[in-house]
Amino acid sequence: MFTRTESLRDFIRLYPVITIIIAIHIILYLLTVLPIFPSKYLFGLLAGVNLYVVNGEYWRLVTPIFMHAGFAHMLFNSFSLVLFGPALEQLLGKTKFTLLYLATGIAANIATLILEPLTYTHVGSSGAIFGLFGFYISITMFRKAMMSRENSQTIMTIAIIAVVMTFVQSNINITAHIFGMLAGFLTGAAIYKR
Repeated sequence: MFTRTESLRDFIRLYPVITIIIAIHIILYLLTVLPIFPSKYLFGLLAGVNLYVVNGEYWRLVTPIFMHAGFAHMLFNSFSLVLFGPALEQLLGKTKFTLLYLATGIAANIATLILEPLTYTHVGSSGAIFGLFGFYISITMFRKAMMSRENSQTIMTIAIIAVVMTFVQSNINITAHIFGMLAGFLTGAAIYKR
């Protein structure tokens, strides 16, 4: 379930939404490092800045999901998406997976807007990725037959480690991680608790 054995061509064919998201990650990252125009301009336009959102720049609730603060940040989040996204894209289909990913990322950014200071600035897809973890947790709780015991244990272990690392590492948007996961869990619970 979380092991990737497809060729790149098969991965692109089987998981088009994840492929597009990762392509956006890479393109935006390259635009921030190539001398086409100053990276400060792109960050200034797309980063989540609570003060600007309050003043009507609502696109900043969405765009930070695709922006990253450096190569390692972009690579880690994209790699996490490659590992944990395909099973859900296959399970939910392209449209529902896209909605889940965006909804949990936006929920994480709204929580950041409400709970963090107006001066708070953030980027990264972690809130949406934690949303996927939350969705998986709801499956393990409400639809155990949908995942093998081994996969359930894997996702629970990784989710616990991810939450612990959230509080250990510096420069982490703790609010986005926690509320992204909560949004994913509640979405899954609404679907599978019946």
